[in-house]
Amino acid sequence: MITENNLSENEENKNSNEVSQEETSETPVPHGESTHEDDAEHLEGDHADDISLADALKEMETIINSVNAGENFKRFNQLKEKAGHYIHDEVEDKKHEYVEGGNPPENFSYEHPLQSKFSALVNIFREKHDNYQKSQDEEQKKNLDHRQSIIERLKNLYTNSEPGTNLFKSIREIKEEWSKAGQVAKSEFKILNNNYFHHLNQFYQMLDLNKEFLEQEFSHNLEKRQHIIARAKELESEPVIQKALNELQYLHKLWKEEAEPVAEEFREKTWEEFKEISNKIHERKSELSAAIEGEQNDNLEKKNQIIAEIKKLSEPSETPNHSYWQNSIKRVEDLRTEFLKTGSVPRKLSNQNWNDFKTTLRAFNTTKNNYYKSLKGSQQTNLEEKLKLIQTAQDNMNNEEWDIAVPLFKKLQEDWKKIGHVPKSMTNKIWDEFRDACNTFFNNYREKNNASNDNWKENYKQKKEILEDLKTVSNDEGSIERIEAIKTAWNNIGKVPRDKISINTEFNRTLREKLKLNKINELELKEEGLTENQLTDKARKIKSQISDLEGEIVKLENNLAFFNKPSRENPLLRDTFNTIDDKKAHLETLKQNLHNIIAGD
Repeated sequence: MITENNLSENEENKNSNEVSQEETSETPVPHGESTHEDDAEHLEGDHADDISLADALKEMETIINSVNAGENFKRFNQLKEKAGHYIHDEVEDKKHEYVEGGNPPENFSYEHPLQSKFSALVNIFREKHDNYQKSQDEEQKKNLDHRQSIIERLKNLYTNSEPGTNLFKSIREIKEEWSKAGQVAKSEFKILNNNYFHHLNQFYQMLDLNKEFLEQEFSHNLEKRQHIIARAKELESEPVIQKALNELQYLHKLWKEEAEPVAEEFREKTWEEFKEISNKIHERKSELSAAIEGEQNDNLEKKNQIIAEIKKLSEPSETPNHSYWQNSIKRVEDLRTEFLKTGSVPRKLSNQNWNDFKTTLRAFNTTKNNYYKSLKGSQQTNLEEKLKLIQTAQDNMNNEEWDIAVPLFKKLQEDWKKIGHVPKSMTNKIWDEFRDACNTFFNNYREKNNASNDNWKENYKQKKEILEDLKTVSNDEGSIERIEAIKTAWNNIGKVPRDKISINTEFNRTLREKLKLNKINELELKEEGLTENQLTDKARKIKSQISDLEGEIVKLENNLAFFNKPSRENPLLRDTFNTIDDKKAHLETLKQNLHNIIAGD
């Protein structure tokens, strides 16, 4: 039988035991150590691995500019450590390059371009966090005073309540106010919470004579427990495991703070049911771990592929050139960005994977730097060669012997393109000098050609008359001498306008027809008025023709050697002997013409 002033001692002990059971369950409780909370922190920490230096600084700045910047201490710290790690690695890379260049390490001095921004963000956040901590301390002190006042009201409710006080309404108000009261310092919460429930139990003992009220209170709390259990059951099928774990943690908080106590026959039963559901949900953490592990292994494979590609770029199978390294630098930068954006890898392999990436990246930079160091020597050689071309161009830019100078400048331009890179500091200077010399020559060439354009028109008129004369040549006696005279007259006439140049093709075609008609080779013609280049070209053609004829004669004479006592009287060999005689006569004519050209006759 419950009395007005006391609850049974057995009931108080059971209530105390129930609280103890909840505190020792696997399920985390608010304001205490939390297995699930550690999982969440681990996931957040892994997320920091996916971010680049620029993005980390940007998020740090966003946190600082937020209204309650100080409360994001954990995330800001993760970003700060990640950004500091990046900056340190990049400074170490610069130092490595500096030392590789043959410089003493003690003379190395380099400040990362983002170091000042990073330091400023850290200092600003530290100040904001300090202010936030002060305001939190003040708020928690205020909440502590408020909760202590609630406890005093609870205490007065069962010790000094006035007659006619609606205990049911008063205890509801106190419990509602307690649930909404803000957080207090962790060091204060446990004692404060125990004190609150101690006086709550004392209140229920005071209700010994008001059994009906106590049953209503028990029924109300049982209903809350049933709602919590129902929601927990729904969480068993929640597809997002992380969400289920987060909400389960909140349900345990409600259980401890708002669903207690209940009638004795329901206490153990409801707790066991809730605990069993909680254990099933926690068992699903293995699914989350498996999913995370699978994703991390995929990320590890992607990052290892990136490392392998960078390594391949730093070890080209063929001798690399400037273009190869420029393309490789762009590709490596893309790979570096992709590596940093790829998610986390298994924790036990994280450091090794990162070190492999940095080592491979450093090896690429070393190989690339060695190439450009060696390139400096070849660039100096290229510079010397281009300076020689410039000197030649400057020496001939006023030369008006067009037949010699025009091909020369075209060759100079072709040679310039073939020569490789020169030191960057000299590139523009030497190009300007070479271009100015070429422009001077070709401008002069165009001006002089325009001035002689009228003469070219007269030349075309004369060549047109000579071509018509050539067309009238037949195979009569004296035709060869006439052809020679026409060819000499043609050679003595200068250039024609560019749009009339096809007359030269027509003349050469007509000349070949007339030579064929008169059974004479063009190289046997006696010509006058040829330029030095034309004479040289004709001599080269005659030498080639002589070589071919000598080979043909030797071949025919070797064929005769297969016959026993070959003779001109042999009808089968007569044509062969005649062919040999003709070729030898032609050979002598060509040799005489070559002698005349060389002798200047």
